[in-house]
Amino acid sequence: MSFFSQQLNKFVSAISTDMAIDLGTANTLVYVRGKGIVLNEPTIVAINKKTGQLVAVGNEAKAMQGRTPQHIEVVRPLVDGVISDFEVTEEMLGYLINKVHGEMRSLIAPRMLIGVPSGITNVEMRAARDAAKNAGARDVFLIEEPMAAAIGSKLPISKAIGSMIIDIGGGTTDIAVISLNGLVVAKNLRVAGDHLNVAIASYVRDQFKIYVGEKTAEDAKIALAAVRTDGTSNEMVVRGRDVMTGLPREVIITAGDVRDAVSSQVETIVEATRGVLEKTPPEVMSDIMQRGINLCGGGALIPGLSSFLEETLQVPVIVVPDPLRAVVRGAGIVIENLEQYEEVLIDNEEELSPYLN
Repeated sequence: MSFFSQQLNKFVSAISTDMAIDLGTANTLVYVRGKGIVLNEPTIVAINKKTGQLVAVGNEAKAMQGRTPQHIEVVRPLVDGVISDFEVTEEMLGYLINKVHGEMRSLIAPRMLIGVPSGITNVEMRAARDAAKNAGARDVFLIEEPMAAAIGSKLPISKAIGSMIIDIGGGTTDIAVISLNGLVVAKNLRVAGDHLNVAIASYVRDQFKIYVGEKTAEDAKIALAAVRTDGTSNEMVVRGRDVMTGLPREVIITAGDVRDAVSSQVETIVEATRGVLEKTPPEVMSDIMQRGINLCGGGALIPGLSSFLEETLQVPVIVVPDPLRAVVRGAGIVIENLEQYEEVLIDNEEELSPYLN
């Protein structure tokens, strides 16, 4: 690259408002360089099937869920942490860029850093890059979500010290051991918050013989989910459609019902964590036993989960500060200091070097 090109790139980077995005299955968070986290909304889009136009995105679209006429469809463009509907994701990202940047977008397109689950395929990575490029991003970088979460949790990722993080999101759970800017051992699990919602809805259908919607199941999870009993008898009324008659009916479910519903998913996460620990080198394991396992994502807020993991695995478990925003916080640190964090990005040297000046 010529000296002039390097200087031009520096100038463009200085006036461009770069973005870091935690493109999650359940929620999308956006960090803008120099401004911090500016957006946190559900990853949901409402589309007019007649015209193909976006009707609503985020909170507005979520409010429509289960309440739309036939010509409006509410869709979730990501499934299990990866893009399942390319065109809708592209439109959603374009909407987010417009919302965040407004008129500045037409002057200088932003660079975009996107968090993706660990272990995704090349095809899935290409889909994320292409969707962001088509939506208007100038350059697109990818970072594995457990790495971003570790940076956002201020773990010493660049040092010869083992750190372990569990990120329980909406579509996936990422379990990773990190040292010297790389993943020593990692596992991506397609069991997370959305799967708990499905488990709760299935349990209510089987035990109480009523169908409930996804939003109702999620509300029950938020209100009642706990890994173990604390002696209280929390309960809530859920309303749905009777399996036999098809008529409206309401039932009362308790924290114990929700605990029974999600127990197998929690056990799956525990077993996967045990599997990662079993593959961890002894010296790194020693660091983890001293420094503990860091827990983040929405699943970190489930009462009793951290203590259950600690007792089962015999390793200290720490819920990181503000666990819901750990990934986007880390991605924000990276987009502010791209040159410093070049090594942690998912890309090759030749593609990165023109942009890291």
